[in-house]
Amino acid sequence: MRYISTRGGIAPLPFKEAVMMGLARDGGLLLPEYLPSVDSVALDRWQGMSYQQLALAVLSLFIDDIPKRDLEELIEQSYARFDHPQVTPLRREGEFYILELFHGPTLAFKDVALQLLGNLFSYILEEQGGFMNILGATSGDTGSAAIAGVRGKKGINIFILHPHGRTSPLQALQMTTVLDANVFNIAVRGTFDDAQGIVKAIFNDLAFRDRYRLGAVNSINWARVLAQVVYYVYAYLRLRRNGHGSVDFSVPTGNFGDIFAGYIAKQLLPKGCLHTLILATNANDLLTRFVLKGDYSKGQVIATSSPSMDIQIASNFERYLFYLHEGKGDQVRADMEQFARSGRLDLSRFRERTAQDMLSHSVSEEETIATIAKFHQDHGYLLDPHTAVGIRAAMECRSSSRPVVCLATAHPAKFGAAVTRAIGSEPPLPPALADLDKRASRCEILNADVDAVRRFVAAQALSA
Repeated sequence: MRYISTRGGIAPLPFKEAVMMGLARDGGLLLPEYLPSVDSVALDRWQGMSYQQLALAVLSLFIDDIPKRDLEELIEQSYARFDHPQVTPLRREGEFYILELFHGPTLAFKDVALQLLGNLFSYILEEQGGFMNILGATSGDTGSAAIAGVRGKKGINIFILHPHGRTSPLQALQMTTVLDANVFNIAVRGTFDDAQGIVKAIFNDLAFRDRYRLGAVNSINWARVLAQVVYYVYAYLRLRRNGHGSVDFSVPTGNFGDIFAGYIAKQLLPKGCLHTLILATNANDLLTRFVLKGDYSKGQVIATSSPSMDIQIASNFERYLFYLHEGKGDQVRADMEQFARSGRLDLSRFRERTAQDMLSHSVSEEETIATIAKFHQDHGYLLDPHTAVGIRAAMECRSSSRPVVCLATAHPAKFGAAVTRAIGSEPPLPPALADLDKRASRCEILNADVDAVRRFVAAQALSA
């Protein structure tokens, strides 16, 4: 399997090179040359597999330059720290199925991919020698999960940008209380979009990128998306075992990464297995406007109780755009250059095609809080605000004929203020979060300025 850029400007790469490159050198995002598919015979074979076994089966379709035994060991190592034997357990709560993705070390769905990615980085560096400096931006959970995946690892420094004061307090503490010598947190005076723009600008400085051997942990790295495909297949197989041949998924999203993993899973499985993706947004409804109207235009970022979705530029959208353009990289490049200039794309001509892939609904702040309250009252189950957005969107978009799996993306205790507002009491803190406010912390606060961040990275980075 080789990997190409959405903008068509690089020669195809093997998987390991794609992982280390992160963002394509032409500014695009990496994708496999083709999307593999499986039949019902393969699904029968996969039906009784553990999560780890299924991950090996799915990832092996996309990875052919890591020996199978080595890949198996990397997978086992990556999920050894999860506190549930099923890694991503599926449970029934009322009319919905909840796919719990928060059983990793930082209690968020990002752990599923970033524990694996950190181990892939170490594996490749040990094989090839050298060093790398990871540079990423986070709206909340990516940062702590990425740090947990590489803290203390030889030959790796990590620099994570987050919007100052725009994550939950616990999200910030999960990052800034990690004091390993190879971890550097940068709080940017601005929004997540500002932080993400800085990261992309530095990656596009090819001389700087090459000198410091920059690597990516955001979902611009294909391996992030690939690892997330597995839990869609896993959840589907659990329901298939119970006689459900067709399933919908509701996905709270801001950066289009998690739902794009669902799109890849939909292409991988036989037609109709993953029937509809419900794209759930909060008040930052960029992606909902695209799905419903073909209007992909950024606005002002609105602060909400679901901060990981407070985004107006969805990085992974470019990958989906590649498929809308039927693999024509020059058209993707033209669209992305236009968006960079004007902040808007008219994609209404794709509405019919998009409707075959997904539905969408935007959930207000009041609806989010009310959903947490009602779900807890009805089922005794606590939702974090991002998951509540997914639940509410599912209520609006579901079909009565198919089960809906709602992705639970974070432990509710990470968003205690929103939960308290909804149910009138604070959620219990799991041990991993209980004493964060008492730990020493370290963070550099910088203006949202590319040069300022670049200077800081250069001063602290590993180099030859």
